[in-house]
Amino acid sequence: MGTLVVVENVSLDGVMQAPASPDEDTRGGFRLGGWAVAPLAADPEAAMAAFGGGSGSADGAMLFGRRTYSDVVGHWLGVTEENPFTPVLRDTRKYVVTRDPDLELPYPNSERLAGDLGAAVRRAVDTVEGEVVVLGSGDVVRQLAALGLVDRYVLTVIPVVLGGGQRLFGDTPAELQVVRTSVSPTGIVTGVYDVVH
Repeated sequence: MGTLVVVENVSLDGVMQAPASPDEDTRGGFRLGGWAVAPLAADPEAAMAAFGGGSGSADGAMLFGRRTYSDVVGHWLGVTEENPFTPVLRDTRKYVVTRDPDLELPYPNSERLAGDLGAAVRRAVDTVEGEVVVLGSGDVVRQLAALGLVDRYVLTVIPVVLGGGQRLFGDTPAELQVVRTSVSPTGIVTGVYDVVH
């Protein structure tokens, strides 16, 4: 049985919306997209921690909401320059949560998770020996947290206050145990937190 690990970039005020580009996610009139790019570009060590929060086990998988699947996987599989992200996103099994039974999944190793979210994710996690890593996908993460399915958070906290936007955590309380933390030279904090079930 695998573990469900949420890997996110968040601002100091808990916003996780659109860290990578201005037009990534403008829902709610959010106009600060791309807020994590410059800080992570200036700190490659923190950038790798932000992306590679899971163990990198070959037996693992990734889980995405529909929007993040299209944006993240689509972007990196279209990049032609050599980089550490494209091979991982191409070769890793990808579960995509969607309500659309006709959604096309154009990228390799992709499988649709439809129906009851909790049951579908439990089945997927049960088939994995390693980690099922969730990148982005804030709506899905909040639902999974409310269902008690998140086992670990890997949070890269960028020292910026955005003042608005979609926040990572909803109304579901969680007791977290600190596994480890690190602070980069530029003040980016990466923390690994296990959820106490």
